[in-house]
Parts: sequence; C-alpha cells; structure tokens
Amino acid sequence: MNGNWLRVSPDELEQAKADLGWAYGLAMTRRDNDSDRWSATDKAWNGLDFLLDRLGVEISLVRGEEEFVEWPDVEPDSDEMFDFLDNLEDDWGYGPPSYLTPAQVAAAATRLAALTEDDLIRDVDPQELTRAEIYPQTWDRPGELAWVAHYLPDVRNFFAAAATNGDAVICWLD
Repeated sequence: MNGNWLRVSPDELEQAKADLGWAYGLAMTRRDNDSDRWSATDKAWNGLDFLLDRLGVEISLVRGEEEFVEWPDVEPDSDEMFDFLDNLEDDWGYGPPSYLTPAQVAAAATRLAALTEDDLIRDVDPQELTRAEIYPQTWDRPGELAWVAHYLPDVRNFFAAAATNGDAVICWLD
C-alpha cells in the first residue's frame, strides 16, 4: 500500500471532479513519465500521516480533505464496501481519491516549510506507532522512524511547488 499525490491546476481539478476516469489516466501518465507533478511516499504514508498529525498539522496531506466520491456508510470489510470499490470507474487502489484545494495546499506548504526531519521524529517512541497500528507495523526495527522522516524534504518541495503554482493535490493509496 503506497501513498500518492498528483498536482493539478484548478481547471484540471474541475475536470477531475466531473470525470475521475480522466483524472486516473492523467495520474498514471504523470507517474509513468516520472513527472514532477506526481509524488509518492511508498509505504511510509501512514507513518508520515501519524507523525504530522502528532505535530499538530491539521490538514491531512496523505488522505486529502475533500471527497470526489461519497463513501457508503457500511462496515469497512463488508460485501457492500467491496461492491462499492469494485464499481469505481478506475482502479485507484484502496478506494477513490480525495484532494486538497489550492488554499489547503498553500496552508500545508507553509506548515511544512517550518518542519525538519528531526522535528518529525523528535521524542517519538516507535511503540506509539505500534500501539496505534500504523502501517506497515515494522516500528520495532531500527531506523524505521528515520526512513519515514527521509521523505519530508521531498514532501516539502512537492507541496511548495504546488502552492507556488496555485495547484490542488489529488491524494490516493494504491
């Protein structure tokens, strides 16, 4: 399970809202071309989300804040949920994507600019992540927190570039 981001212009966001299939194609093209408008955190997504939340970053960079598709009010592992996921227009992975508006991206970029890798993991007990069942649940291994923290400079740069251009960011897990 990997965290992904796609920078899109406000016009592209509007098109994505109208046609998630188009957005999926755009995301795969930019990923396959290793575009600077696509980025990923690999399996560190949940650890990064946890550590940013722990520092009081209120905008969910990993999961997004706005929904393209309304999730059904059913149990996560129910037949109804699997039917919902099977009926998505394209295989976004673990459910439909979400997004951050340009204003949310700008606020996130500002908050990230002030953070260092050390800030992210200072005084963190790896057992906190284990107790919280944070994926990939390998927190007992040496260096796992540093592994998550090493993504921060790229995340900071990605969101800074998005904010500078007035972009929105589409977020998804695959």
